[in-house]
Amino acid sequence: MSPPKIAIGALGGTLSMQSRRPGEGITPSLGGQALLASVAELADLAQIHVETLSLVPSASLTFDFLLDVLSWADSQIEKGARGVVITQGTDTLEETATFFEYLWDHDEPMVLTGAMRSAGQVGADGPANLLDACKVALVESSRKRGVMIVMNGEIHEALNVRKTNTMSLQAFSSPIVGPTGMMIENNIRYLGPPAHRRILPWPVRTTQKVILLEATLGADTLILERLLELSYEGLVIAGFGAGHVSDAWANALEPIAAKIPAILSTRAGAGTTACNTYGFAGSEMDMARKGLHLSGFLCPRKARILLWLLIGSGRQQDLPTYLSQ
Repeated sequence: MSPPKIAIGALGGTLSMQSRRPGEGITPSLGGQALLASVAELADLAQIHVETLSLVPSASLTFDFLLDVLSWADSQIEKGARGVVITQGTDTLEETATFFEYLWDHDEPMVLTGAMRSAGQVGADGPANLLDACKVALVESSRKRGVMIVMNGEIHEALNVRKTNTMSLQAFSSPIVGPTGMMIENNIRYLGPPAHRRILPWPVRTTQKVILLEATLGADTLILERLLELSYEGLVIAGFGAGHVSDAWANALEPIAAKIPAILSTRAGAGTTACNTYGFAGSEMDMARKGLHLSGFLCPRKARILLWLLIGSGRQQDLPTYLSQ
């Protein structure tokens, strides 16, 4: 029997970074083949097909490019890959995973990973993360789980995971729900069944602009007052607490919500927006009456991606359905 096939797409990020000269800082330099060579154990696991799709820090990834990556990943599944692994920088790892999660319509898993230490650093975590990600992509129990992030021996669902530390090896966590699985004694242990997933159609256009703004103490309303004339088609607010804004922002947001879809989320690191607890001007109840959608547990960054995809596929009217997941 021939070994299973797995495809690895390398996008860059810290996993691929080295310093060219002392004191200059690290930059992306290692392609997919070099990453593969750093993990000799992979050759014993599967037939590996690796491609370098980009060599950039993850902050420079774009939605259009991610659609190209998704097309590449689709083609690998059609060619018989049991799973797809994507390596990239951790700065936007949670956002990329969310983008893919809404569009990935295969039973085969897509697994994203990266590194917190560069390739040339003592104790580099990239090789171990890549090996773990490939193991997760290969096991039967990963099927129908969609898109996952594997970092530091933990497996996280795309819609729950967040980067919660800037430089620690334990940089990723899933607030409230925790990881969906772990690497234990070289085995994958899932802590529950696959979650229900709703897949979006691919966007038919990618020129739509969706802005994310954070509520802050004493913030003015100038941007809100000019938002519609700037041709934005969607708005996400990272609000205070359980989904609150100032009374001045509440007044400025009402005419916006009458024209374009607007989501109210929370800037807190964990928890859900409230629904019917607070009733003051700018509260979640007031903003819902003014036409804003409450994001629930979906964080502002992920809510923006959802709204961008829905507008791009002409499905913005389905926003409440996706926010109720």
